[in-house]
Amino acid sequence: MQQTLIELLDARVCAALAAAGCEGAPAVVAPAGRPEFGDYQANGVMGAAKARKMNPRQLAITVLEHLDLAGIASKVEIAGPGFINITLAPAFLASLAGDALAESRLGVPQPVAQRVVVDYSSPNLAKEMHVGHLRSTIIGDALARVLRFLGHEVVAQNHVGDWGTQFGMLTAYLIEAEQGGEAALALNDLEDFYRRAKLRFDEDPAFATRAREYVVKLQGGDAQVNALWRKFLDISLHHCEAVYEKLGVGLRREDVRGESAYNDDLPAVVADLQAKGLAVESEGAQVVFLDEFKNKEGQPQAYIVQKQDGGYLYSTTDLAAVRYRTGKLKADRVLYVVDARQSLHFQQMFTLSRKAGYASAAMSLEHVGFGVMLGDDGKPFKTRSGGTVKLAELLEEAELRAFALVSEKNPDMAEVERHKIARAVGIGAVKYADLSKNRNSDYVFSWDSMLAFEGNTAPYLQYAYTRIAGVFRRAEGWNEQAPIVLMEEAERQLALALARFAEALQAVSRETMPHFLCAYLYELAGQFMRFYEACPVLKSEGALRDSRLRLCRLTADTLHTGLDLLGIDVLEAM
Repeated sequence: MQQTLIELLDARVCAALAAAGCEGAPAVVAPAGRPEFGDYQANGVMGAAKARKMNPRQLAITVLEHLDLAGIASKVEIAGPGFINITLAPAFLASLAGDALAESRLGVPQPVAQRVVVDYSSPNLAKEMHVGHLRSTIIGDALARVLRFLGHEVVAQNHVGDWGTQFGMLTAYLIEAEQGGEAALALNDLEDFYRRAKLRFDEDPAFATRAREYVVKLQGGDAQVNALWRKFLDISLHHCEAVYEKLGVGLRREDVRGESAYNDDLPAVVADLQAKGLAVESEGAQVVFLDEFKNKEGQPQAYIVQKQDGGYLYSTTDLAAVRYRTGKLKADRVLYVVDARQSLHFQQMFTLSRKAGYASAAMSLEHVGFGVMLGDDGKPFKTRSGGTVKLAELLEEAELRAFALVSEKNPDMAEVERHKIARAVGIGAVKYADLSKNRNSDYVFSWDSMLAFEGNTAPYLQYAYTRIAGVFRRAEGWNEQAPIVLMEEAERQLALALARFAEALQAVSRETMPHFLCAYLYELAGQFMRFYEACPVLKSEGALRDSRLRLCRLTADTLHTGLDLLGIDVLEAM
């Protein structure tokens, strides 16, 4: 099928509306809210009737006369003042399930391909990655996976913080540490290395002067300082890559394009903004006043692109990045997976980018914001001592807690196997607990909730998959090409849920909301459990057994694919 179910039904209802004299009226087809309303409900008749001052129920009757759903729907009826309820035919859903099993994409249609830049993770290379980097990293990775699966060309961009005064300080301290033979030890813990460097910077004027001199040398392209800076970045990136590997995130070294990559373009950006009459001098700085954004006094807000001392800000770097993503990468769409607290910055930057001509009207610039991870006290998640939680340590604790749970449930299992399961369950639990929440919301981090085998959690979905895998270990001699026949309502409902996979993925792509996919997988797993309880699989016989096993296979494939798109591993046994 080249369309999702909603697209197919929407096209048919729109054609019927046009035939009824309402050409151009939207069909507004959506999944029905309750079972008694059928599977889908078309609400567009109401709006079309109101716009044309017609009786909505009478218009619905006319639309129904033109609505061609032969071979698709088993029942179509008018409800209330003019809603059209559609119940899909079992044979139609069975054919969709069979088609999905026959291809690797599980029947998911491909939209028109775009080149999409996904800007995510973006740690500051002066420090180890901490828990504050988790949401950007895994939300961005999930979106990149879904977009690639749908057929889009995804260009990942890890916009790391690798430039500025702090790197002069760190380079100066690295030289001292190397001379003292302590560099390797110090760099094993970047947080400690940074703190020591900062302490020297704050307490030793001579060291601070040297650090500032190194900044000038670094910006001037001094070969020796540049080599030391690159050494520091390389070590820092190794820390990041270790975290990415444990998280199962697909960011690579070649995806890194940090602030330093745009350094040479910053003077050109400011000069261009000046030439276009957008940037003006204000109190010694170069500022763009945006009429679209007002302060409390009703005056245009200032967007600073160059400081009084001639230095540049990340506001300038972001503009240079837009120029690069437009001119070099030829992006159709750019997603910035960055903390919601940066919302105003991105609104202003997007507005200025379009005013300056750095982004065309056709290119979509989207801030994919997200809330804060909170502790039990409702405050930003911290260590017991109030410090920043290192991401590597959080993931290590997740594996340890999962290992304890797995060992409790399976004490006789080989230790190596328990560790394998613990990694998939522990890391998956942390990621899913985040991805299953509306990204715009803050959420409370809870080990007990995320590692539970009940409810909307990764362990529950992973267990649902292993349960189906167990069915196939016990199944013998079945026909994998048998036709699917939906005799029971529980079978039909499972086939309907499976057919909605494409809708869930397109919603994630369109709205940049990974929790839509999580909600879909949770509903699918629940629907499978209802099917499994109502419809014996291995105890049934002949063609019926084969048909139900094929539904089990498609469910397993869909759960596997869906969890993989979230970056979560599945296991054949737990």
